[in-house]
Amino acid sequence: MGDSGNLERMKINAYANSDFTGEVGNFTVYINPAKYSHKYKIQYNDVQAQGASGGSPNFNKTPSETVNFELVFDATGVVPSPNPATPAAPTGGVTTQIDAFKRLVFNFNGKIHSPNFLKLAWGSLLFNCRLSTLSITYTLFKPDGSPLRARADASFLGFNDEETLALMAKKSSPDLSHVLMVKAGDTLPLMCYGVYGSSAYYPEVARVNGLTDFRQLMVGSQLLFPPVAAAAK
Repeated sequence: MGDSGNLERMKINAYANSDFTGEVGNFTVYINPAKYSHKYKIQYNDVQAQGASGGSPNFNKTPSETVNFELVFDATGVVPSPNPATPAAPTGGVTTQIDAFKRLVFNFNGKIHSPNFLKLAWGSLLFNCRLSTLSITYTLFKPDGSPLRARADASFLGFNDEETLALMAKKSSPDLSHVLMVKAGDTLPLMCYGVYGSSAYYPEVARVNGLTDFRQLMVGSQLLFPPVAAAAK
């Protein structure tokens, strides 16, 4: 038999601040998503002349990335609770779980006058974001009509604070600091080559970011690339 106690479940942490400090709560899913999609998009201005047979798309911007998945909420007692302190099925049915989830990701936080800032963490997925859309479908009920199971389709919009955006907008110059997100297949020497035009700076970049093993980069994490003069020291 597998060790179900070691099952890693998706966790959603909520924060009051745009720099993802001041945690206000977290939610661990009962059932991990069967799949999720991580979408990237490039937006162009299509300056096609009248009567032309093809367009001439010019780069406009890179909109925020999105992550979409479906969560299953279950209060039948068949699915073990992710919280060892409350192993039994919620007495309030699936509504208890959904209300806790909505309070974290959807509800208006009066202290910041908006919904919370969120961080999704599961396996290699580490995504700073805010909720974009949420659709809940109830699929199983008690005889009195109380829901016992539900599916929630959720879409999250990637979020970077203003300081990070300002740094990311300056990628074209090796004389300025950059913050880059690690993507699948990235290596530190390759990322250094893209920023500086040389991979020779990777030991200093590893030191600046406190990396003890530059070969093990976490997908979704952000790395600081200092100016060339600083990286050369």
